Amino acid sequence: MFLCLLPLVAPSSSCLPLSPSAPQLKICHLCILEPLSLPESPASPDGVATVESSPTVPCIFCEECYVLAEQNQLLKHMIIEHKLVIADVKLVADFKRYILYWKKRFAEQPITDFCSVIRTNSEAPLEEQDNYFLLCDVLPEDRLLREQLQQKRLREILEQQQRERYDTSFHSMCMFCDQEFTGNRSVLLNHMAREHAFNIGLPDNIVNCYEFLAVLQEKLDNLQCLYCEKVFRDKNTLKDHMRKKQHRRINAKNKEYDRFYIINYLEFGKSWEEVQSEDDRELLDNLEEDWSDWEEHPVCAVCLFCEQQADTTEKLHLHMQKSHGFDFLKIKSELGLNFYQQVKLVNFIRREIHHCRCYSCREKFQSKGGLISHMEETKHITFLPARSTWDQPQYYFPTYENDTLLCTLSDSEDLIPEDQSEAVPVVSEDISSLKALKQSSILNQLLCEENSSHDKS
Repeated sequence: MFLCLLPLVAPSSSCLPLSPSAPQLKICHLCILEPLSLPESPASPDGVATVESSPTVPCIFCEECYVLAEQNQLLKHMIIEHKLVIADVKLVADFKRYILYWKKRFAEQPITDFCSVIRTNSEAPLEEQDNYFLLCDVLPEDRLLREQLQQKRLREILEQQQRERYDTSFHSMCMFCDQEFTGNRSVLLNHMAREHAFNIGLPDNIVNCYEFLAVLQEKLDNLQCLYCEKVFRDKNTLKDHMRKKQHRRINAKNKEYDRFYIINYLEFGKSWEEVQSEDDRELLDNLEEDWSDWEEHPVCAVCLFCEQQADTTEKLHLHMQKSHGFDFLKIKSELGLNFYQQVKLVNFIRREIHHCRCYSCREKFQSKGGLISHMEETKHITFLPARSTWDQPQYYFPTYENDTLLCTLSDSEDLIPEDQSEAVPVVSEDISSLKALKQSSILNQLLCEENSSHDKS
């Protein structure tokens, strides 16, 4: 098939290629475009408002209608029956409003005022040639329409997200256990991340949460893995697969989930991958930027046992020692904890305190206040359980998000007391006679013993 592009008005119209390899389109710059506006709501019952409220989407040129889910069928109909091609449909934020707008405009002016004409089979006889019309954002009016629809959708999505953030009537059950949650959506999402290692993102980054959870639950009900999307014969096989393969997550490449994340609505015609790649490039471009005027904010670390905050870790350790009798630095020194063991110990203590459970005697309490009173009175706050209880891989993961205390931990080697560091003897070797040094080396003795044993055998 050969394509031939016809000028709309005059041969002097400028050429704007869709891509480096695409044929060039000649766009009319002589016609006067009307100010862009979305369809208004007329008073007559058979006006555009009636059509817009309908669950179907009409063809731009005729009375054919298709449900919104059959968008591709409508596009196919317009190509076959009316020779109209719409470029980059996936970048149109609101397909229905887009179609309604152009249906109104095409009724007012000829299609050639807006669309580039594409002639197929240009080298064939005239009767075998066809003219197709391309509607794309090279046309300023089309691009402005797409941008307005994008902005309108963004406003609607942000309003929906705001409602969900402060909604306290949320009610749903965990997908992995029988626990039921009411209140704010973040309670359930944080529970699944903390207890089941299933993290779909921060609650504030998600929109239409009910629908999102329903989509995920339907996949699980159909015995489908949420990550690799394979279907299994029964529920237990699916659970074992997701656990062993570490598939307790969603497939980020699945475009079905894009509509549930705010980042996909922020920039016109860009997905989350494109937005993030641009952010990374911007960071690389700014490596030479001057940071001399940067001011560090205080740490504001939170106590392990109460809500007390401190702007330095020294103050926080002092508070825990005086108020609760818990000397973290002493425990770290006595047990010789390295950085990762400290992380696990902090996360373990926070987890137990969160569950109102004494980590020494395992007694559970109704409130956090009752637990702390018990631990301070019985001195259980200083009696840590056996190392095997808390030195577990599961405690690598923070109990609380943005736990500043974890960021301020240091290795034991970093905190050697001055008196100890000065008392460490340093003995120098006399290397004036390397031959004598080699002969007296313990490695040389071991080598001689090994050779003699081989000779005997």
